[in-house]
Amino acid sequence: MGGVLTTGVISKLEVGRTTNALLVFALVGLLFGCASRPTNVLLPVADTSASSSKVEMLVTTTRARSDNPAEMYTGERGSAPSFADVTVSIPPASVRKVGEVAWPKKLPSNPATDFAVVKAEELTRDGAKEWLHATVRKSPDHSALVFIHGFNNRFEDSLYRFAQIAHDTGTDSAPILVTWPSRGSTLAYGYDRESTNYTRDALETLFQYLAHDPEVKEVSILAHSMGNWLALESLRQMAIRNGGLPAKFKNVMLAAPDVDVDVFRTQIADMGKQHPQFTLFVSQDDRALAFSRRVWGNIPRLGSIDPEQAPYKEELASNNVTVIDLTKVKSGDSLNHGKFASSPQIVQLIGARMAAGQTLTDSRVGLGDTIVQATTGAASAAGSAAGLVIAAPVAMVDQNTRENYGNEVENLTGSQSSKKTNAGSKNCNLPAASTKGCRK
Repeated sequence: MGGVLTTGVISKLEVGRTTNALLVFALVGLLFGCASRPTNVLLPVADTSASSSKVEMLVTTTRARSDNPAEMYTGERGSAPSFADVTVSIPPASVRKVGEVAWPKKLPSNPATDFAVVKAEELTRDGAKEWLHATVRKSPDHSALVFIHGFNNRFEDSLYRFAQIAHDTGTDSAPILVTWPSRGSTLAYGYDRESTNYTRDALETLFQYLAHDPEVKEVSILAHSMGNWLALESLRQMAIRNGGLPAKFKNVMLAAPDVDVDVFRTQIADMGKQHPQFTLFVSQDDRALAFSRRVWGNIPRLGSIDPEQAPYKEELASNNVTVIDLTKVKSGDSLNHGKFASSPQIVQLIGARMAAGQTLTDSRVGLGDTIVQATTGAASAAGSAAGLVIAAPVAMVDQNTRENYGNEVENLTGSQSSKKTNAGSKNCNLPAASTKGCRK
């Protein structure tokens, strides 16, 4: 897993099997060069395009604040939840297909052709409440839409993707982005998974607030990939604590959930008979979930089951879970991990329009990440030293791999060198209630 050194040795056979793949991917990398979209694109620019649309959203995050205003939040864990009021400008339909994020090809972003941040202001907790009250009042049904992104998303990925969803669906609900500490690399799967657990209490706190705020009449939740684990666990905690879930939590949309099917059974049982209407989007050719299945001991992932097979068909029906099987749907997503967004069911569930071809993942999968997943198995794919050794040659020619590779090497070596420094000290990157006595 991410940040853990493996004790095994790569066999000569394994190395031999990867040699040809490395050469092929290296040649492809040389052919295509290091072309990639810019990062750190969130520095606010002037609102210069009269034809662009605006999406103003509330951001709540457990990420650490970045010193770089163009990044805003890092992939590391913050000591307490933070809040922000962010407005994203979206260019007109004449320059962008519905379902796509128009990433800038160069900086600064141009609102006439690119997604661009035109406002980014930090909020206090009270300021976030005021924002929510003001925005919910503008909604015809006083509703909120909470989006929880998946694995391998940097802050800018989750921000622009949710802005695109809110705009393209035409939703009138108050948009709330929940973004948790993801390092934005397939080599950090283990870190990302633990970050969802780290965020669980903060998300439950948000759900509790929405449940008790009389201004909010209806809540819909859209979660993708690993974000489903976070959403389900937080709902489960809330149901146990409150003796059930509030009726205003109407719809929970589980898109390609990276969740153990056995665990899902217990989660939905713990929520009780009065739970939201769940809609499950599955695809049996989801390559990302196939990889996750290998990581988790070959236990099926909820998002890739065959819903017509026993025992799933009977169990889903008994829990009133609507299933949308997208296995035969073609996708522009090479991992087949975001196909659900082409389904018209989304329109019915959030009362808006959703066009075909939309994907909810901006996974930064470099060539080296692909090699690690495809050739070395689950252990090295999740950030082991062996996986980094195999990815190293491709990191020379592929920018995404190079960034991810450098970060993971730093994490691996840094974790070793910092053991003596941090020995006996308490982790300060914990919720405020847990930081008593920590060494600053």
